[in-house]
Amino acid sequence: MIEFIVKLHPEISIKSKSVRKRQTMLLEQNIKTILLRLDPAVEVQNLYDHLTVRLDKDDDKLRQQMAEHLQCIPGIVQFAEMQSATYDSLHHIFEQVLALYRDELAGKSFVVRVRRNGDHEFSSLDAERYIGGGLNQHIPTARVQLKNPDVSVQLEIRRDKLLMKKRIYQGMGGFPLPSQGDVLSLISGGFDSAVASYLMIRKGLRTHFLFFNLGGAAHETGVRQMAFYIWQKYSLSHKVKFVSVDFAPVVDEILSRIPSGLMGVVLKRMMMRAAATVAESLNVKAVVTGESIGQVASQTIVNLNVIDRVTETLILRPLIYQDKQEIIDIARAIGVEDMAKTMPEYCGVISRSPTINAVLADVLAAEQHFDFSILEKVSVEAKVLDIRTVEYQADQQLTTVATESVLPADAIVLDVRAPDETDLHPLQLDSHAVQELPFFRIASQFAGLDQTKQYYLYCDRGVMSRLQALLLKEQGYQNVGVYKKI
Repeated sequence: MIEFIVKLHPEISIKSKSVRKRQTMLLEQNIKTILLRLDPAVEVQNLYDHLTVRLDKDDDKLRQQMAEHLQCIPGIVQFAEMQSATYDSLHHIFEQVLALYRDELAGKSFVVRVRRNGDHEFSSLDAERYIGGGLNQHIPTARVQLKNPDVSVQLEIRRDKLLMKKRIYQGMGGFPLPSQGDVLSLISGGFDSAVASYLMIRKGLRTHFLFFNLGGAAHETGVRQMAFYIWQKYSLSHKVKFVSVDFAPVVDEILSRIPSGLMGVVLKRMMMRAAATVAESLNVKAVVTGESIGQVASQTIVNLNVIDRVTETLILRPLIYQDKQEIIDIARAIGVEDMAKTMPEYCGVISRSPTINAVLADVLAAEQHFDFSILEKVSVEAKVLDIRTVEYQADQQLTTVATESVLPADAIVLDVRAPDETDLHPLQLDSHAVQELPFFRIASQFAGLDQTKQYYLYCDRGVMSRLQALLLKEQGYQNVGVYKKI
């Protein structure tokens, strides 16, 4: 049997009874939504102060997949993989605990905590004393310590069944989706916007994505890839929107109409105007940016104040006090660092001797020369997609890219999955050579491959492989296709 005990984020536990009930019900539903995709027999039970996840199967791969998903569901601070067994006496329980914990307790302090349900000849306190004393006696380098021990041996005795915590995992914490509402996150594909989006998801906010396209189809492909990754890993329980606005005409108008020093501030004001329009159309009450104080010229306090005057829509900046290295560290932890590294910084094209102390009156005067019908047109023509259709959209665009399950004899399969996926489940083909090249390195490293060969890109679901094949086609490579495993 596979079983996990799920612990709520502490901030949920201190809420009022009604709020806590709502939060735990949302978390229960989110866990079900995600894990039932792995196996329809998964059972999730809400027990007020914790939840249990059970599946009556013994499948290591499935157990690992369930744990990976639970680590990325907002609202879970920690969860434990349980090992179940039967017993015929208290001493038998002790023997099984000793076998499981002997190596872990060597040289450490510990405490035994027992939760008991049912009729037994012993109390929970009796069990804690007996098992703790036995462990102390049989592991010479271990010692009992009731306060702040190195290891807490946590057991559950349910009638005739013993449950022992085999392994403890850390969750992402926060609040369950969408307990705190919806936001619209401005995503560029770089470090800042990706981390800001993740932090909003962690806070229980259903996070939609808004992309201002300044770099053409290749730019949009890369950003869709980033947004899809964040959604699939941390927000899979809820559908969200991916909105794309062609902002190149707005940039052209700024370059021709706005004084050089004010271009950066005016660009951000135009983005906020468009974001407010899109947010209103989606009934979203706040927009999110990855701005941080002093990181670039437009992000001084004076300039942010001028930017915010353009709309009454709430603007959230979760990274406002973060240093760049701190942001990169979070990006690395959540798995987007390598993707962000390959994303060009298109906003830099209009930063010519930017002012760090924009005067609102000067900005308003400069904007008098701007043709706002251009901004209105691109806002109205924004493409609004369900994030789940990114896969479908890639299929529609890949009319010139071959998708094959039977490959030419001399073809090479490029496994574009992330390294942690290939390490766990390496792709092995008897008929063809397989070369690993993570999707976030294709843009920089594909050109260095032998271009006389034909390459077929592979990933588990086929989303990243299709997006990357499209990107390579747009860059002029004709020797690419997509491999579909039978």
